[in-house]
Amino acid sequence: MSDDAVVVAVVAGHGRFAEGMVSAVEQITGRGAAFATLSNAGLSPADLERALLDRLDATGARVIFTDLPAGSCTMAARRVQRARPDVVLVTGANVAVLMEFLFAAISPLDTPVAGLVDVAELARTAAEKARATLVASGG
Repeated sequence: MSDDAVVVAVVAGHGRFAEGMVSAVEQITGRGAAFATLSNAGLSPADLERALLDRLDATGARVIFTDLPAGSCTMAARRVQRARPDVVLVTGANVAVLMEFLFAAISPLDTPVAGLVDVAELARTAAEKARATLVASGG
């Protein structure tokens, strides 16, 4: 993806979670720049909320992916949603959900899919497809 890549979502989590997820997406697809990252390291709840708002404002993204359903990033994202009901939150993020969402939102020519309006539906569909990738084997 080019330096002026369209950011489709923010990935936030504990430590280097977001950085690692986006690094994996970059290695697999070459399109990691489609995600902005945020770590909760050293941030108070208010700082984390402000940082999420800043990322959304800077990128125009309306989707936030977080690691834990009840983690600090998710709680901050839920507070963001109160102020901005159009923001979509997906918890329990993994590489599969990021890639599903990415390929639904960005065309092969690295531009937003025409008529991309319902990011909530794209996020739900990506989450459902990614959920199907969770498999326990053996034992």
